[in-house]
Amino acid sequence: MGALLAQRARRDARQLLMWVIGTAAMAGLGYVGVVSSFATEQERAALLAAAIANPVILLFRGLPSGADEAAFIVFLIFPWLAILASMMSLFLAVRHTRGDEEEGRAELVSATPAGRTRPVLAAAIHGFFANIALALLTAVAFIAVGLDAMGSLIAGAAAGAVGISFLGVGLMAAQLMRTSRGANAVAVWVMLTTFLLCGVGNAIGTPSDDLTRMESSWLTWLSPFGWGENVRPFSDDLLWPLLLCLALGGALSAAAILLASRRDLGESFVAERLGPASATAALATPTGLAWRLARGGALGWAVGGLLVGILATTLATVVEEIGADNPSVQEMINQIAGAGDIEQATLTTFFTMLGVLAACAGVQVMCRARQEETRGTAEIVLASPVARVHWLAGYLAVGVAVVLIVVGAAFAGAAVGIASQGSSWNAMRDAVVTGSGQAVAASVFVVATALVFTLAPRLTIPLGWSFIALAAVLGLFGPIFGLPEWLVHLSPVGVAPIVSGDGVDVRGLWWLVAAIAIGVLAALSLMRRRELAPSE
Repeated sequence: MGALLAQRARRDARQLLMWVIGTAAMAGLGYVGVVSSFATEQERAALLAAAIANPVILLFRGLPSGADEAAFIVFLIFPWLAILASMMSLFLAVRHTRGDEEEGRAELVSATPAGRTRPVLAAAIHGFFANIALALLTAVAFIAVGLDAMGSLIAGAAAGAVGISFLGVGLMAAQLMRTSRGANAVAVWVMLTTFLLCGVGNAIGTPSDDLTRMESSWLTWLSPFGWGENVRPFSDDLLWPLLLCLALGGALSAAAILLASRRDLGESFVAERLGPASATAALATPTGLAWRLARGGALGWAVGGLLVGILATTLATVVEEIGADNPSVQEMINQIAGAGDIEQATLTTFFTMLGVLAACAGVQVMCRARQEETRGTAEIVLASPVARVHWLAGYLAVGVAVVLIVVGAAFAGAAVGIASQGSSWNAMRDAVVTGSGQAVAASVFVVATALVFTLAPRLTIPLGWSFIALAAVLGLFGPIFGLPEWLVHLSPVGVAPIVSGDGVDVRGLWWLVAAIAIGVLAALSLMRRRELAPSE
């Protein structure tokens, strides 16, 4: 067991460091953002009252527990801290179980006295301590900005406990599904479903008389996110909901270990769907093959784009009404959006999130190219009359196409939102302009990941996702955290074109287009000269 844990710690050192430090940084910077944007209790109480009066907002925020500064910070950022902990745990669980089986490492380990179940147990222990580290560092970040020590520790523990719950979800998904991609997809959908379940449960809860506190409905108690939020750090400081998170994570981990002992290595409990007996004509080209591998993920990202489009246009009117009564809300939205009236700024803010979503979809395609290379399937394709340049160009084309599909789904969602609200169709023009700019920004990430793939293949996946995480922090939260404008503009999503009044501010459009053109040429040229790279 010691050797297995040491191996996991070495392998994950950089990745876990990024997850843990990133989560703690968001906690600390969240305090800075709240203090600068909502300095008085009256402003915080007004926002809480507006959020409770418009339940849709509670779908994407925490559980209101009062207008106190510390409790208000938890209301704004705790769901995102919990999501980061959950994603770290899900990916860790799948990587060290189903991922190791696909790469052939699990077979080597199982041939030793470790057997088949001890590696799964090691993954559970490894994930548990990773969440402990995340909880402690998050608490330290809260304490460092001057918040109460006990409340800070409880807030960190709540985020870590939610992560432990989803560690169990990831371990179970790895036993049920045949591939790591399928396991990750199932685990992420469970996470998103329970996140929305928690939000709906909060939205239909019972507000206090002064509209600064909300009691969750029974629906919230069906979600680990709801358990974490009902700890209510800096307010009630309840500990028993954490036991629910730990119990779920422990029960699912134990079930995963039991299932691992009951199945053959490489098999799964959900049967893999059989493919057709003959291939379609599209699979005769490398681009068609790349699309076939990416289309399932593209559908999932497109659903996310559709929801962002709907929310962008339906919530714009709501936020405009809130901003009229609470200047702090208007100021915060304008900080992120940069220009335009409050309705345009709200739409820009949501479509900036869309840019991050589309970038994730495109980068996932390029990461798939690296996975095909490490698993040896790319070698089979390149053994046929397919040039390496054409093979990479196919993935680049599909990556950009997936970006456009996600943005197109957002356009459809925006149209649905405008029609349902009876709003002016001028908002559709704003959506098209802003969304098109974010499509260009998202394409930069696809090209950057392709460039890393040709220069440093082993860094393709970690750097690809790191680029997005850094750009999201700079572009979405940089203005709120008071970062310099030049630093915010280093993020492609933070410098994409926006609508300003009746005109369009192109901002950094031309350097984004130049970066794409130069990156594509460099990646294809370098691919012509490099050999296939092994995995590890």
